[in-house]
Amino acid sequence: MNTLNITKQIIKKYNIKANKRYGQNFLIDDNILQNITEVAEITSKDLVIEIGPGLGNLTEYILNKAAYALLIEIDSKMIDVLTDRLKEYSNYTLLNEDILKVNINQVVNKIEQQQNIKFEKVKVVANLPYYITTPIIFKILEDENIISDITVMVQKEVALRMVAKNNSKDYGILTLMVEYFCDANIKLEVSPNCFIPPPNVTSSVILLKKNKKYKVNNEKLLFELIHKAFAQRRKKMINSLEANKFNNMNKKQVEDLFLKCNIDFNTRAEQLDIKQYIDIVNNI
Repeated sequence: MNTLNITKQIIKKYNIKANKRYGQNFLIDDNILQNITEVAEITSKDLVIEIGPGLGNLTEYILNKAAYALLIEIDSKMIDVLTDRLKEYSNYTLLNEDILKVNINQVVNKIEQQQNIKFEKVKVVANLPYYITTPIIFKILEDENIISDITVMVQKEVALRMVAKNNSKDYGILTLMVEYFCDANIKLEVSPNCFIPPPNVTSSVILLKKNKKYKVNNEKLLFELIHKAFAQRRKKMINSLEANKFNNMNKKQVEDLFLKCNIDFNTRAEQLDIKQYIDIVNNI
């Protein structure tokens, strides 16, 4: 497949300009496109969800390997392009929707009923729009229990935040949420030259394999703790939790909790690992 030539033809035919509002940069490197599907280990028994298929460059690679694909595209201008380009394929559903408003579990169940098939795995494979990467990752992790694997291209800095270690500047809410739900590995680095137009940043492909390896008494409270601990990350964590009314606890109650968990009162949010956050919640 010569994706560069195909992309130029589509852009000319439809008079398309990359939409900055939707963070569009079209991936045109066939080696990288092939590598993404290999990292995702797509099989003929999988349903693959692609978020923001755009011109369909990655989509064709997905459709040639997967049993079925669910394509979710917010830009209505891309719907005609995708419908035209993918007319040889029948193994997909295309939604003109905002991913943050889609109930993926519901849609996948409907597809399984219509196709009379139970997919072995449901995977996300996507070149995510960089301006909205974190909300999408949070949604996929928290809301969508049907998804097992997530292979996404993101800004390199975001990928580094996902795999950061505590006591580092990259460590934060995203790190802890990813660590709680997944095993995360950065697989590829992608140069700006692999896109039209080239973004101002280097990209990374990261593989997140869902793996609930931690047990917590109250998941919702854990997420509240993580968010409120980092709400004022320069402050001591005790002060941040009190200021942000974590679990409606006063400072004395937070101090008692830290004593119980053997955590120093001077500790800041980025110093604790996921196990210590879980320990705090399990001691409430």
